Amino acid sequence: MKEYLNRLLDRIETGEAKIAVVGLGYVGLPLAIAFAERGFQVLGFDTDYHKLDMLKRGESYLSHIEPEEFKILIAEKRLVPVNSYADLVECDVFIVCVPTPLTCNREPDLSAIETAACGLKQCLGPSRLFILESSTYPGTTRNIFARLLTAGTARIAGKDVFIAHSPERQDPGNQKFKTHNVPRVVGGVTPFCLEAAIRLYKKIIEKVVPVETTDTAEMVKLFENTYRMVNIALINELKMLCHRLGINVWSVVEAAATKPFGFQSFKPGPGLGGHCIPIDPFYLTWKAREVDMATRFIELAGEINSSMPYYVVERLVLALEGHKKSLRDASILVLGVAYKANVNDARESPAIKILRILTERNARAIYHDPYIADISFGKDEFLFRMASVPLTSETIANADAVLVLTDHTDIDYARIGKLSRLVVDTRNVVTLKNNSTNYFPA
Repeated sequence: MKEYLNRLLDRIETGEAKIAVVGLGYVGLPLAIAFAERGFQVLGFDTDYHKLDMLKRGESYLSHIEPEEFKILIAEKRLVPVNSYADLVECDVFIVCVPTPLTCNREPDLSAIETAACGLKQCLGPSRLFILESSTYPGTTRNIFARLLTAGTARIAGKDVFIAHSPERQDPGNQKFKTHNVPRVVGGVTPFCLEAAIRLYKKIIEKVVPVETTDTAEMVKLFENTYRMVNIALINELKMLCHRLGINVWSVVEAAATKPFGFQSFKPGPGLGGHCIPIDPFYLTWKAREVDMATRFIELAGEINSSMPYYVVERLVLALEGHKKSLRDASILVLGVAYKANVNDARESPAIKILRILTERNARAIYHDPYIADISFGKDEFLFRMASVPLTSETIANADAVLVLTDHTDIDYARIGKLSRLVVDTRNVVTLKNNSTNYFPA
């Protein structure tokens, strides 16, 4: 067994190992770039031809990754975009970074992992390492990914092939923490699998944190995002209470954050967005039901966060009433539909839900987002499409209310405050009118 491991480790240490990254989204692309920058040849696989064509042209489809980060790598063929699993058969390492959404019934959808495992079966060979990075519930790597990958073959995990899990840790738009300086948790199907994965990640990451099993590594990611979801629900509930009590919740948060121990600051908002935090905790609650346990705390936090878009709309209605306007037929300019500041990602964004509610209630809603050109919501005959409008002085001044949902830093909020008839602010960024009847916190 050791000879297969040593052969793999030698190729990793010398930089001869060829690496395949399956899925070139916000997780896979930065990872592929990091390995290519360290001298490895990387094949980036994706089924989205549009993404592959953009990469080949030296264009970025992720707002937080500049083309300069990969253009030279593409030109020198250290990073090669491909669209067929057959292109990966000569690789030594395979890192799977595919989406893991929820179904319409809020159950885990592992179809992308299953497809990747079946596609990579043709790449199965001795001294090869397969790592699943997708966020998922404990047991997925062992019971689904590894089983599908090796089924019907003579390969045995930990003997001649090596399988591990390392949950991705990406924060798009965060300039302080990049791939190389975010500690990486790793768990292996066997100790040899763990050793192989550790040696690989140490080539690009400053600190690698080994854990006992792949199940433990999978649980780490769910715990991290459940922790964030629960605390965001807490601050959102506190915000609603502060509004009733006439207290500025932002002042409360700012003052509480001065405590040097026992407190971590979370900021309120219009709800939860992104691929991870609104989804991962429900992977955990689903898994808990398998072992006959109710995770009431997590479910309650999910209910609070899911209700926030409705709360924001009711705050908007209240603000309009103060200006003797009704929501019906009111002109509402929404600022920001991305799920967080300075990214071009609207997945699970509460802004989409808010726009849907406004449309259903016959408001005349439009939006501006410098990162997202168009959106759609609803389905079938109720499908709505919108395009971002220019943020002209006329657009701002003509709106009955400007609703701030995403705090992009390149929007001039002083200008918004000066030109708007009414600002309903969920992000505490339009500070010039805090004492004005034209400013309304939400």
